[in-house]
Amino acid sequence: MENFPIINLKGLNGEGRKATMEKIKDACENWGFFELVSHGIPTEFLDTVERLTKEHYRQCLEQRFKELVASKGLEAVKTEVNDMDWESTFHLRHLPKSNISEVPDLEDQYRNVMKEFALKLEKLAEQLLDLLCENLGLEQGYLKKAFYGTNGPTFGTKVSNYPPCPNPELIKGLRAHTDAGGLILLFQDDKVSGLQLLKDGQWIDVPPMRHSIVINLGDQLEVITNGKYKSVEHRVITQTDGTRMSIASFYNPGSDAVIYPAPTLVEKEAEEKNQVYPKFVFEDYMKLYAGLKFQPKEPRFEAMKAVETNISLGPIATA
Repeated sequence: MENFPIINLKGLNGEGRKATMEKIKDACENWGFFELVSHGIPTEFLDTVERLTKEHYRQCLEQRFKELVASKGLEAVKTEVNDMDWESTFHLRHLPKSNISEVPDLEDQYRNVMKEFALKLEKLAEQLLDLLCENLGLEQGYLKKAFYGTNGPTFGTKVSNYPPCPNPELIKGLRAHTDAGGLILLFQDDKVSGLQLLKDGQWIDVPPMRHSIVINLGDQLEVITNGKYKSVEHRVITQTDGTRMSIASFYNPGSDAVIYPAPTLVEKEAEEKNQVYPKFVFEDYMKLYAGLKFQPKEPRFEAMKAVETNISLGPIATA
């Protein structure tokens, strides 16, 4: 099996640029996932994010999770559990409007650090979108504009902890799914593994690596590239030892952004065979996804095709 793609962004400077861009292209076309090192976010800052996240879990969430497990009798299950996940989570919204000041039980230092982390990740996401544009032959800024809508992109973070599980073969940390949105940036535990992606019919571990940021592509990038890049099914398996930290940030289109294949990426043959992805308002896709997250993505695309209307494309059509 080929090695999971690890990309050093330092390679973009100087003579290694062409090879680095080729690695990113291959990862997007063949994996839908890659791991970034030397991404510009200081390692000491990431250490602080990790320390505060783990402290917050221990102080505010761990006991709550144990009580939930006990109330549902999950430790004693004898058959596979298919309707819930073994995870403790909370969500932060950054764009278009932050809710960090309203989220309960966060220490002031943690709030401020997560605000700063969001700004760093937003900058990295936009840098990556432009690298994708370059590889796709789209003009600089095309993907950012495609995500913009009226009020700019939607950007939020899901902070998860996956505690030790007595029955890892019977309950998943997170059931298999593709991500609905655009670009996902994950800062994960470097000691406790669990994230896997499906490639060529096999589940492959996404290797934990200190200070790396794991990137994966969501359904919207599959639509905009008309299938050239694909969102990939992934899951979290539980472990009997260790709590796995996962901080996943989702750089998504604005709720009213109109998503459709970039005209230059729709090949004539695909058009003739009607193999063109649908055009829709992102919020409508999310409403559909909410009830079908753990089911295959193809019927979601077909459903959006069935209701496709003559949506106004707005200024990006001429961009």
